[in-house]
Amino acid sequence: MEIITIILVAIGLCFDSFAVSVSIGIFKSEIKFKEALGIAFWLALFQGTMPLIGWLAGVPLREILSEADHWVAFGLLALIGIKMIWEAWKSDGTKRITRLNLWVVWGLALATSLDALAVGFSFALTEIPVLIAALIIAFVTGLAAMLGMLSGKNIPSRNLKWIETLGGAILIAIGTKILISHMNWI
Repeated sequence: MEIITIILVAIGLCFDSFAVSVSIGIFKSEIKFKEALGIAFWLALFQGTMPLIGWLAGVPLREILSEADHWVAFGLLALIGIKMIWEAWKSDGTKRITRLNLWVVWGLALATSLDALAVGFSFALTEIPVLIAALIIAFVTGLAAMLGMLSGKNIPSRNLKWIETLGGAILIAIGTKILISHMNWI
């Protein structure tokens, strides 16, 4: 039963990374396999490492971080999304991005893995084997990221500005979803 629980947790955690990867594929439709693999690696590494960090930190920090993780994720995703939209409209629309900045990839990886940190805290209170869980989470996230970039890069368009705007809007929407899901507005 533990392995099924871990797989379900991994699938739940990878949705944000998948959505970010789709927007990366849209944003950079000419992405090569090696570059996509590198991006997937960072998303998977952050997503797999965060439960370990959460587990190591334990219960005392759980309360502190649970109050702010959604704000950090929202802020990172919104800033990166706004930057993507701004860069799309400041150019003449003919320039394509030739590579993603590593800082942007790390920012996305961090923003999409904060929920995994909270999951790691809960692992500290259970009998779930945290190393196996972290490996499964990382693998599922890496796979989802590759599938997301493949899906995103195959979305046809005639106007790069609108594709880049959509990619930025997706990131802002993910950040907003994270924020709203953690608020008690509903």
